[in-house]
Amino acid sequence: MSGLNMAVLGIDIGSRTIGVVVLNESGEMISGRVFDSGPRPLERAREIAGDLSQYRHIVATGYGRHGARADFATDLITEIKAHALGASYLFPSCRTVLDIGGQDSKVIRLNEHGRVVDFIMNDRCAAGTGKFLEVMAQSLGLPLEEMVAAAAQSEEKVLLNSMCTVFAESEVVSLLAEGQPVGVVARAVLNSICDRAQNMLSRMGIVPPVVFTGGVAAIPGLPAYFARRAGLPDLLVPTSPQLVGALGAALYGAGIEVKGKATG
Repeated sequence: MSGLNMAVLGIDIGSRTIGVVVLNESGEMISGRVFDSGPRPLERAREIAGDLSQYRHIVATGYGRHGARADFATDLITEIKAHALGASYLFPSCRTVLDIGGQDSKVIRLNEHGRVVDFIMNDRCAAGTGKFLEVMAQSLGLPLEEMVAAAAQSEEKVLLNSMCTVFAESEVVSLLAEGQPVGVVARAVLNSICDRAQNMLSRMGIVPPVVFTGGVAAIPGLPAYFARRAGLPDLLVPTSPQLVGALGAALYGAGIEVKGKATG
Protein backbone atom coordinates (compact mmCIF):
# COMPACT_ATOMS: atom_id res chain seq x y z
CA MET A 1 0.00 0.00 0.00
CA SER A 2 2.75 2.44 -0.90
CA GLY A 3 2.68 5.72 -2.80
CA LEU A 4 -0.83 6.73 -1.81
CA ASN A 5 0.22 10.06 -0.25
CA MET A 6 -3.06 11.73 0.71
CA ALA A 7 -4.96 8.50 1.15
CA VAL A 8 -7.20 7.71 4.13
CA LEU A 9 -7.11 4.35 5.86
CA GLY A 10 -10.16 2.96 7.64
CA ILE A 11 -9.43 -0.07 9.79
CA ASP A 12 -12.02 -2.17 11.61
CA ILE A 13 -10.32 -4.26 14.28
CA GLY A 14 -12.60 -7.09 15.30
CA SER A 15 -12.14 -10.19 17.39
CA ARG A 16 -12.01 -12.51 14.38
CA THR A 17 -11.06 -10.33 11.42
CA ILE A 18 -9.56 -6.96 10.54
CA GLY A 19 -11.20 -5.04 7.71
CA VAL A 20 -9.16 -2.44 5.84
CA VAL A 21 -10.40 0.14 3.33
CA VAL A 22 -8.20 2.75 1.63
CA LEU A 23 -9.69 5.85 -0.04
CA ASN A 24 -7.71 8.22 -2.23
CA GLU A 25 -7.81 12.02 -1.92
CA SER A 26 -10.93 12.07 -4.10
CA GLY A 27 -12.74 9.65 -1.84
CA GLU A 28 -12.54 6.74 -4.28
CA MET A 29 -11.84 3.29 -2.88
CA ILE A 30 -8.36 2.10 -3.78
CA SER A 31 -8.49 -1.17 -1.93
CA GLY A 32 -10.49 -3.18 0.55
CA ARG A 33 -9.35 -6.39 2.23
CA VAL A 34 -10.19 -8.62 5.16
CA PHE A 35 -7.46 -10.23 7.26
CA ASP A 36 -7.53 -12.71 10.13
CA SER A 37 -7.02 -10.94 13.46
CA GLY A 38 -4.73 -13.62 14.82
CA PRO A 39 -3.89 -13.97 18.53
CA ARG A 40 -2.76 -10.32 18.82
CA PRO A 41 -5.21 -8.18 16.83
CA LEU A 42 -3.62 -4.82 17.67
CA GLU A 43 -0.16 -5.93 16.59
CA ARG A 44 -1.67 -7.47 13.46
CA ALA A 45 -3.50 -4.23 12.67
CA ARG A 46 -0.31 -2.19 13.04
CA GLU A 47 1.47 -4.62 10.73
CA ILE A 48 -1.32 -4.37 8.14
CA ALA A 49 -1.27 -0.56 8.22
CA GLY A 50 2.38 -0.60 7.17
CA ASP A 51 4.06 2.73 6.39
CA LEU A 52 1.95 5.29 8.26
CA SER A 53 3.41 8.25 6.36
CA GLN A 54 1.42 7.34 3.26
CA TYR A 55 -1.88 8.29 4.92
CA ARG A 56 -3.17 11.68 5.91
CA HIS A 57 -5.66 10.03 8.27
CA ILE A 58 -5.96 6.58 9.83
CA VAL A 59 -9.33 6.02 11.49
CA ALA A 60 -9.91 2.94 13.62
CA THR A 61 -13.17 1.30 14.61
CA GLY A 62 -14.18 -2.03 16.12
CA TYR A 63 -13.37 -3.36 19.55
CA GLY A 64 -9.66 -2.61 19.07
CA ARG A 65 -10.14 1.05 18.13
CA HIS A 66 -8.92 2.52 21.42
CA GLY A 67 -5.71 0.52 21.35
CA ALA A 68 -5.15 1.53 17.74
CA ARG A 69 -5.72 5.20 18.58
CA ALA A 70 -3.15 4.98 21.35
CA ASP A 71 -0.67 3.26 19.03
CA PHE A 72 -0.90 4.36 15.41
CA ALA A 73 -4.34 5.65 14.35
CA THR A 74 -5.00 9.39 14.10
CA ASP A 75 -8.67 9.08 15.07
CA LEU A 76 -11.37 6.61 16.00
CA ILE A 77 -15.08 6.14 15.45
CA THR A 78 -17.61 3.89 17.17
CA GLU A 79 -18.75 0.70 15.46
CA ILE A 80 -22.30 2.02 15.40
CA LYS A 81 -21.44 5.21 13.53
CA ALA A 82 -18.98 3.42 11.23
CA HIS A 83 -21.55 0.86 10.11
CA ALA A 84 -24.18 3.56 9.67
CA LEU A 85 -21.86 5.59 7.45
CA GLY A 86 -20.70 2.60 5.44
CA ALA A 87 -24.20 1.20 4.91
CA SER A 88 -25.64 4.60 3.95
CA TYR A 89 -22.82 5.18 1.49
CA LEU A 90 -23.41 1.85 -0.23
CA PHE A 91 -27.21 1.97 0.00
CA PRO A 92 -28.47 5.57 0.32
CA SER A 93 -32.01 4.36 1.05
CA CYS A 94 -30.86 2.30 4.08
CA ARG A 95 -32.94 2.83 7.22
CA THR A 96 -31.89 -0.20 9.29
CA VAL A 97 -28.54 -1.97 9.63
CA LEU A 98 -28.27 -5.53 10.92
CA ASP A 99 -24.65 -6.37 11.71
CA ILE A 100 -23.65 -9.83 12.93
CA GLY A 101 -19.94 -10.30 13.50
CA GLY A 102 -17.72 -12.86 15.12
CA GLN A 103 -18.50 -11.96 18.73
CA ASP A 104 -21.34 -9.43 18.72
CA SER A 105 -24.47 -8.39 16.88
CA LYS A 106 -26.23 -5.07 16.53
CA VAL A 107 -29.23 -3.39 14.95
CA ILE A 108 -28.96 0.29 14.02
CA ARG A 109 -31.89 2.51 13.06
CA LEU A 110 -31.15 5.43 10.72
CA ASN A 111 -33.22 8.44 9.78
CA GLU A 112 -33.77 9.63 6.21
CA HIS A 113 -30.43 11.47 6.31
CA GLY A 114 -28.43 8.40 7.33
CA ARG A 115 -28.00 9.56 10.91
CA VAL A 116 -28.17 7.10 13.80
CA VAL A 117 -31.50 7.32 15.63
CA ASP A 118 -31.14 4.34 17.96
CA PHE A 119 -29.40 0.98 18.26
CA ILE A 120 -29.40 -2.34 20.10
CA MET A 121 -26.17 -4.23 20.65
CA ASN A 122 -25.37 -7.68 22.03
CA ASP A 123 -21.72 -7.89 23.04
CA ARG A 124 -22.16 -9.80 26.30
CA CYS A 125 -21.97 -13.31 24.88
CA ALA A 126 -21.45 -15.18 21.63
CA ALA A 127 -25.12 -16.14 21.28
CA GLY A 128 -26.35 -15.52 17.76
CA THR A 129 -22.93 -14.51 16.42
CA GLY A 130 -20.38 -15.92 14.01
CA LYS A 131 -18.63 -17.70 16.87
CA PHE A 132 -21.90 -19.44 17.75
CA LEU A 133 -22.29 -20.64 14.15
CA GLU A 134 -18.68 -21.82 13.98
CA VAL A 135 -19.08 -23.93 17.12
CA MET A 136 -22.37 -25.41 15.89
CA ALA A 137 -20.88 -26.20 12.47
CA GLN A 138 -17.98 -28.01 14.12
CA SER A 139 -20.43 -30.04 16.18
CA LEU A 140 -22.27 -30.96 12.98
CA GLY A 141 -19.04 -31.78 11.18
CA LEU A 142 -19.83 -29.37 8.36
CA PRO A 143 -18.27 -26.24 6.86
CA LEU A 144 -20.49 -23.20 7.37
CA GLU A 145 -21.66 -23.00 3.76
CA GLU A 146 -22.54 -26.70 3.75
CA MET A 147 -24.47 -26.26 6.98
CA VAL A 148 -26.62 -23.59 5.31
CA ALA A 149 -27.20 -25.81 2.27
CA ALA A 150 -28.14 -28.78 4.47
CA ALA A 151 -30.56 -26.66 6.50
CA ALA A 152 -32.20 -25.24 3.38
CA GLN A 153 -32.96 -28.75 2.12
CA SER A 154 -34.66 -29.82 5.35
CA GLU A 155 -38.31 -29.23 6.20
CA GLU A 156 -38.60 -31.04 9.55
CA LYS A 157 -38.80 -28.70 12.54
CA VAL A 158 -36.66 -29.22 15.64
CA LEU A 159 -36.08 -26.45 18.16
CA LEU A 160 -32.97 -25.56 20.11
CA ASN A 161 -33.94 -24.61 23.65
CA SER A 162 -30.85 -22.51 24.38
CA MET A 163 -28.88 -19.81 22.59
CA CYS A 164 -26.00 -20.17 25.03
CA THR A 165 -23.14 -21.56 22.93
CA VAL A 166 -22.16 -24.19 25.50
CA PHE A 167 -25.69 -25.48 26.11
CA ALA A 168 -26.66 -25.28 22.43
CA GLU A 169 -23.61 -27.34 21.50
CA SER A 170 -24.70 -29.99 23.99
CA GLU A 171 -28.20 -29.96 22.47
CA VAL A 172 -26.79 -30.40 18.96
CA VAL A 173 -24.69 -33.37 20.09
CA SER A 174 -27.72 -34.91 21.84
CA LEU A 175 -29.98 -34.45 18.80
CA LEU A 176 -27.43 -36.14 16.54
CA ALA A 177 -27.05 -38.97 19.07
CA GLU A 178 -30.83 -39.45 18.98
CA GLY A 179 -30.61 -40.04 15.24
CA GLN A 180 -31.81 -36.69 13.96
CA PRO A 181 -30.49 -36.02 10.43
CA VAL A 182 -27.71 -33.47 10.16
CA GLY A 183 -29.84 -31.24 7.93
CA VAL A 184 -32.64 -31.14 10.49
CA VAL A 185 -30.28 -30.10 13.27
CA ALA A 186 -28.56 -27.58 11.00
CA ARG A 187 -31.96 -26.07 10.28
CA ALA A 188 -32.64 -25.78 14.01
CA VAL A 189 -29.33 -23.96 14.46
CA LEU A 190 -29.94 -21.50 11.64
CA ASN A 191 -33.52 -20.89 12.73
CA SER A 192 -32.34 -20.06 16.23
CA ILE A 193 -29.82 -17.47 15.06
CA CYS A 194 -32.25 -16.02 12.52
CA ASP A 195 -34.99 -15.75 15.13
CA ARG A 196 -32.63 -14.00 17.53
CA ALA A 197 -31.68 -11.47 14.85
CA GLN A 198 -35.32 -10.98 13.91
CA ASN A 199 -36.17 -10.41 17.57
CA MET A 200 -33.55 -7.66 17.75
CA LEU A 201 -34.95 -6.09 14.59
CA SER A 202 -38.49 -6.25 15.97
CA ARG A 203 -37.43 -4.65 19.26
CA MET A 204 -35.90 -1.79 17.33
CA GLY A 205 -38.79 -1.63 14.88
CA ILE A 206 -38.07 -2.88 11.37
CA VAL A 207 -37.89 0.02 8.93
CA PRO A 208 -36.88 -1.14 5.44
CA PRO A 209 -34.65 -1.25 3.55
CA VAL A 210 -32.55 -3.40 5.89
CA VAL A 211 -28.83 -3.76 5.12
CA PHE A 212 -27.15 -6.94 6.41
CA THR A 213 -23.45 -6.53 7.28
CA GLY A 214 -20.71 -8.42 9.13
CA GLY A 215 -18.99 -11.75 8.70
CA VAL A 216 -22.18 -13.80 9.08
CA ALA A 217 -23.66 -11.96 6.08
CA ALA A 218 -20.69 -13.20 4.04
CA ILE A 219 -21.59 -16.89 4.54
CA PRO A 220 -22.91 -18.20 1.19
CA GLY A 221 -26.64 -18.79 1.29
CA LEU A 222 -27.22 -17.43 4.79
CA PRO A 223 -28.59 -13.96 3.87
CA ALA A 224 -31.17 -15.57 1.55
CA TYR A 225 -32.09 -18.07 4.26
CA PHE A 226 -32.50 -15.29 6.80
CA ALA A 227 -34.54 -13.15 4.38
CA ARG A 228 -37.00 -16.01 3.89
CA ARG A 229 -37.17 -16.81 7.59
CA ALA A 230 -37.66 -13.17 8.62
CA GLY A 231 -39.96 -12.23 5.75
CA LEU A 232 -37.55 -9.59 4.41
CA PRO A 233 -37.53 -10.09 0.62
CA ASP A 234 -35.78 -6.75 0.08
CA LEU A 235 -32.83 -7.50 2.42
CA LEU A 236 -29.73 -5.75 1.04
CA VAL A 237 -26.29 -7.34 1.32
CA PRO A 238 -23.06 -5.52 0.35
CA THR A 239 -20.60 -7.24 -1.95
CA SER A 240 -18.11 -7.28 0.94
CA PRO A 241 -20.24 -7.19 4.12
CA GLN A 242 -17.16 -7.48 6.37
CA LEU A 243 -15.78 -4.18 5.07
CA VAL A 244 -18.71 -1.91 5.86
CA GLY A 245 -17.27 -0.78 9.21
CA ALA A 246 -13.84 -0.09 7.73
CA LEU A 247 -15.49 1.80 4.87
CA GLY A 248 -17.42 3.93 7.35
CA ALA A 249 -14.21 4.69 9.25
CA ALA A 250 -12.46 5.72 6.02
CA LEU A 251 -15.39 7.92 4.99
CA TYR A 252 -15.28 9.59 8.38
CA GLY A 253 -11.57 10.27 7.98
CA ALA A 254 -12.02 11.61 4.47
CA GLY A 255 -14.96 13.82 5.44
CA ILE A 256 -17.04 12.29 2.64
CA GLU A 257 -20.65 13.41 2.63
CA VAL A 258 -23.35 10.78 2.86
CA LYS A 259 -26.86 11.72 1.76
CA GLY A 260 -25.85 15.35 1.73
CA LYS A 261 -24.84 15.34 5.39
CA ALA A 262 -21.21 15.70 6.40
CA THR A 263 -19.88 12.58 8.13
CA GLY A 264 -17.80 14.50 10.61
